[in-house]
Amino acid sequence: MKMNGNEIRQGNIIKHQDTLWVAVKCNAVKPGKGGAFNQVELKNILDGRKLNERFRAAETVERVRLEQKTHTYLYPEGDMLVFMNSENYEQINLQSEFVGDAAAYLTDGMAVEVEFYEERPISIALPDQVVLEVADTEPVVKGQTAANSFKPATLSNGVRTAVPPFVGVGERLIINTEDGSYVKRAD
Repeated sequence: MKMNGNEIRQGNIIKHQDTLWVAVKCNAVKPGKGGAFNQVELKNILDGRKLNERFRAAETVERVRLEQKTHTYLYPEGDMLVFMNSENYEQINLQSEFVGDAAAYLTDGMAVEVEFYEERPISIALPDQVVLEVADTEPVVKGQTAANSFKPATLSNGVRTAVPPFVGVGERLIINTEDGSYVKRAD
């Protein structure tokens, strides 16, 4: 789908210089002299490079729509992670590096969204929060009741995070998968 350069908005995915880019920041500029343009900061979806580009209203770019498919995480296999399409049960293998640090939060049967461009996986999105058990933490220190005090804890998946002083070993917590931070106790 073609669109004018001044219509690019934050979050749009475009094909530019024969590769895929996501618009990170957009700034419409109307100088006193000359024509208006859209100053766009782009991030390459495939390799993470950044690029600042000016798009005039007369220029056209191709807007790309990624296909999202729900997959279920099955198991690790060496340095690969195996996922199954929830609709047609086809399995795909993704490199652990592709998933990145978020791989630590994957659990058997977890539903994830995989984005594809021309049948090639581009990105993966885990649920915003997961429930994990505290494997190790320091004991509660009496009198340590300051509102913003936290102590280190190791979760059942091996990730270290900071938790409030009242949290003990064996408790189930809700953890944010984006940054590994403590949200609250699980019910």
